[in-house]
Amino acid sequence: MSYILQNPDLVWELLLEHLQMTGIALGGAVIIAVPIAWIIYRWAWLQGPVMGVLGVIYTIPSLALMILLIPILGLSSMTAIVAMTLYAQVILVRSILVGLQSVPQSILEAAQAMGMSTWQCWWQVQVPLMRPVFLAGVRLATTVIIALGTIAAKFGAGGLGVLLFEGIAQAGRYDKIWAGTIVVGLLAITSNGLLWLWEQQLQPQTPQR
Repeated sequence: MSYILQNPDLVWELLLEHLQMTGIALGGAVIIAVPIAWIIYRWAWLQGPVMGVLGVIYTIPSLALMILLIPILGLSSMTAIVAMTLYAQVILVRSILVGLQSVPQSILEAAQAMGMSTWQCWWQVQVPLMRPVFLAGVRLATTVIIALGTIAAKFGAGGLGVLLFEGIAQAGRYDKIWAGTIVVGLLAITSNGLLWLWEQQLQPQTPQR
């Protein structure tokens, strides 16, 4: 904790870099996961193969995956961002798929009978009903991405992992290791808490009697 108090500007700079990387990775992961989940929901026979591939990607060690991406993307923050995006897919796609499958077919049939288009059914019926499951997946994916973001420092991408790797490289600099660990932990807890609050605000309110 003393290192944080003595070097607030550096810690803040690394925190902003970490937030930028994880924010881009999470946003990209959601944008990719939504259509994938929708496709395998509509064509159920694709669920096994797609989830199998995503599961295999998730089992690859994070450092190994980033190294595999270096020949394609180079030694940069983009390598780490792409790796974090890939890791989040299995979590997000599964949560969206489960959310879609939890919507009763009778509700969709009623919406279609009322003249709703496919887009209207998706936006006005399916999205609101699957939102709790989806946001739970986003919370988990956010925590995973924040943790993986620490490895990005190994590839010159900055972030809070810089403190961890410098602390390891510089013998006896446990203050840097503790500083990085504490800030990453606080970032994960805070992000999870904010997303949980957002999730609660979006929950339908039960009328008071």
